[in-house]
Amino acid sequence: MKLSVSKQEMQDRLSNIQNIVEKRNTMPILSHFLLDAKKNGSFITATDIETAIREPLDAQVQEEGRLCIPARKLFEIVREIEGDITLESEDGQWIKVSAGHSSFRLACLAPEEFPGWPEMKEAEEIQMEPAVLAQMIEKTLYAAGESDTRYTLNGLLFHLNNEILTVVGTDGHRMAVISRQLPAGVSGEKKVIVPRKTASELRKFLDKEGKVSVLIGKNHILFKVLDIEFLARLIEGTYPNYSQVIPLANEKKLLVNREGMIRALRRVSVMSRERSNAVKIDLGTGVMTFSSSNPDLGEAKDELEVDYKGEALAVGFNARYLLDVLTVMSAETVAIELQDPLSPTLMKEEADDEYKCVVMPMRV
Repeated sequence: MKLSVSKQEMQDRLSNIQNIVEKRNTMPILSHFLLDAKKNGSFITATDIETAIREPLDAQVQEEGRLCIPARKLFEIVREIEGDITLESEDGQWIKVSAGHSSFRLACLAPEEFPGWPEMKEAEEIQMEPAVLAQMIEKTLYAAGESDTRYTLNGLLFHLNNEILTVVGTDGHRMAVISRQLPAGVSGEKKVIVPRKTASELRKFLDKEGKVSVLIGKNHILFKVLDIEFLARLIEGTYPNYSQVIPLANEKKLLVNREGMIRALRRVSVMSRERSNAVKIDLGTGVMTFSSSNPDLGEAKDELEVDYKGEALAVGFNARYLLDVLTVMSAETVAIELQDPLSPTLMKEEADDEYKCVVMPMRV
């Protein structure tokens, strides 16, 4: 194998895979990427078994070949060298990296050891705008679990119901649900759980023009963004019934300025206990009072004018949960619906009824 490639092209492609390649070294092959160099099109593939990415490499190939190359080390080399790069394999076990007066030899692994790319037979395909998918992930990912023992919560639910796609994230303490209309012609119902890491990495590639093609198979989901393919092994198991969690009869309703509430929460949470991040909210006619206290430090209090005419209510929250919701919203005004100090609280953007956030209160 022998090919030439610009430094910028190689650096960009290797940068894209750094969060995908395995860093724990449990399987040496997973810290490598597969370079498939062909005169009619070269590709780079990286995987950690759960998530895989395949992207094109714009290179001039003199000799075709395949080789597994250490991803992190080559990335570090490419960042430091100057000028166009030549990659040349030696005995199928080494690759020589040359640029200007610099040269390196890297030990490589055989391409046969690299995990295969599964076929997506009988997959359901839908197409959507990249910006729409990016928004759906952005507005739900923060609520998904991280290393939760209930492994199904460590991902996002993609619920396809005819021409409606709903994406859900929850960690048991809060939940975010967003629905969007798909192009006409999509039929059937399907529920799959996409790993959190996959959704997080996919976001980086959704600033392209054109359509995103989503293929939903039995065990995998494949996202195609231009020439980049993003594959994920689906999380097995049953996701919580999200529609049952959304409170429908909360009687205490108010409208609040989003930016004002963010600022008040940030100020008051400075004095809250670091672990619980607890903030107490006292709701009265036309006013919302925020307070926090820490026996070792002191206390804080702030007020915000709100559109509320119901009876008084005191309720406690983890301030970070509220801030996560408010930060991903974009509307100027947020609608909040409450019932009592321990019932789920519903938060919505005033202009978007298809995006709902549920936050569980806490005792303070």
